[in-house]
Amino acid sequence: MLALEERLAQYKTQGLSSRPVASGKLVRVVGLTLEATGCKAPVGSLCKVETMSGEMEAEVVGFSGEHLFLMPSEQTAGVLPGAKVTPMTEEAGIPVGMELLGRVIDGVGLPLDGQGPIYTEQKAAFHVSAINPLLRKPITEPLDVGLKSVNGLLTVGKGQRIGLFAGSGVGKSVTLGMMTRGTTAQVVVVGLIGERGREVKEFIDEILGVDGRQRAVVVAAPADSSPLMRLKGCQTALTIAEYFRDQGLDVLLLMDSLTRFAQAQREIALSVGEPPATKGYPPSVFAKLPALVERAGNGGDGQGSITAFFTVLTEGDDLQDPIADASRAILDGHIVLSRELADAGHYPAIDVEKSVSRVMPQITSEEHLFMSKAVRQILSVCRKNQDLVSIGAYKAGSDPAIDQAFTLKPKIDAFLQQQMKETVPYDMSINMLKHVLQVES
Repeated sequence: MLALEERLAQYKTQGLSSRPVASGKLVRVVGLTLEATGCKAPVGSLCKVETMSGEMEAEVVGFSGEHLFLMPSEQTAGVLPGAKVTPMTEEAGIPVGMELLGRVIDGVGLPLDGQGPIYTEQKAAFHVSAINPLLRKPITEPLDVGLKSVNGLLTVGKGQRIGLFAGSGVGKSVTLGMMTRGTTAQVVVVGLIGERGREVKEFIDEILGVDGRQRAVVVAAPADSSPLMRLKGCQTALTIAEYFRDQGLDVLLLMDSLTRFAQAQREIALSVGEPPATKGYPPSVFAKLPALVERAGNGGDGQGSITAFFTVLTEGDDLQDPIADASRAILDGHIVLSRELADAGHYPAIDVEKSVSRVMPQITSEEHLFMSKAVRQILSVCRKNQDLVSIGAYKAGSDPAIDQAFTLKPKIDAFLQQQMKETVPYDMSINMLKHVLQVES
C-alpha cells in the first residue's frame, strides 16, 4: 500500500510530460478552427497536426466536452479528415539573450533576416506570471526619446506605458522610427504586428536604419500571418523586453499595433464560439489587453525598465473606438496624431491639446511643467479664435492674450516640427522651449 502511494506521489510531481500521450484525430475544420477528439491537452498547449506536407503546429484555444478547439500557426492547406493530432509534452520557448540584438524574428522567435539560426543559452516561456505591483520601482526620471515635442511637452518617464493614437497614413511608423534612433534607452524592442509586408521591410531598412538595428530586436508578424502568430508576436516582443529589463537595462518597447493584437484575439475568440459584445469585440479581448500592457513598466530592485509605446489605430479617426477607449484607460498617457496636421505637412503630426503624459508632473521641474501648460494655453487660445482672425472679425489690440498667442504661434509650430532624421536631446529640447516662450519687448 505504501509503495502504491509513493508511486502516485511520484507520478503527480513528474507532471504532464511524464504521462503517456494519446494521439487523437481531426474531426472538423470550420474557418480558422480545427476540432479534434480522442486526445487531452490543456488550453494554451501545443499540438502537432498531420498534413499532406508534414506536421503543423496548432495551439489549444478551447474545448467542449471531449472535443478540443485548435488554432493553427500557419495556413491550413493540406489538412485531411481524420488527421492525426498529437499533444506536445513541453513548450519550445522563446530564445532570449544578447544574441538577439540586430536580428529580425517572427512571432515564435525564428529568424526572418536570412542571417542564419539564433543560438542562445536561455529560453523564456510565452506565459509568465505578473509582477507584484508593490514590488515595482516608481517612475522618477524622464526618458529621452529624441523628439523635442515629446521631450518638452509630453515628457515620458522610464517605465511608462503610453499610447500613440493615429489613423492610417498620418506618420506613426515614422514617429516610432525617430524615437528608435533618438532614444537614450540601451535596448529597443520593436513589434511590427499585423502590418503590410512592404512596411515591415521599409521600417527595418529605411526608418530604423543600420545604426538603429545594432541595439534593436525586431519581432515581425505581418498581416498575412495567422491570428495565432500575430497574438504570439506581441507576447514574444514583451518576453524579450522583459529579459533585457531583468538584466538591469532600460528598454524602449515599440508595439505597432495594439489594435492588431485585439483584432487577432477577436478572430480567435469568434472562431471558437465566444459571443461578440462591443462592436464585434468579445469580452476576452478586453481581458487580454491589460494583461499584455501590464507586463511593461519598471521592474524591482536590481532590474531595469520597459518604457512602452503602443500604437492604437483609430478607425475613421474616431478616438471613441472601443479599443482606443479601452486602451486609454489602462495606459499612462496618450499621444494623438492629427490627420489635419499631417495634411498640412506638419510632422510629427502630434496634437498637443489632445495628448497627455500622466506621469509628467512627477518627473519634471515646476518650471518645465509651467512652460508645458503655457504652450497648451496658447494653442487653445489660437484654436478658439482662429476663425475670427481668418475672416477679419478680430481687431488687433482688443485682447492682449489673443495678440500674444498669435505672436508666439509661429515659433511654437516651428518647435513642434522636426525632420525625420533629426534628433534633439532632452536638455536641448527644454532650452529650445524656453527660447520659444520668451516674449520680445
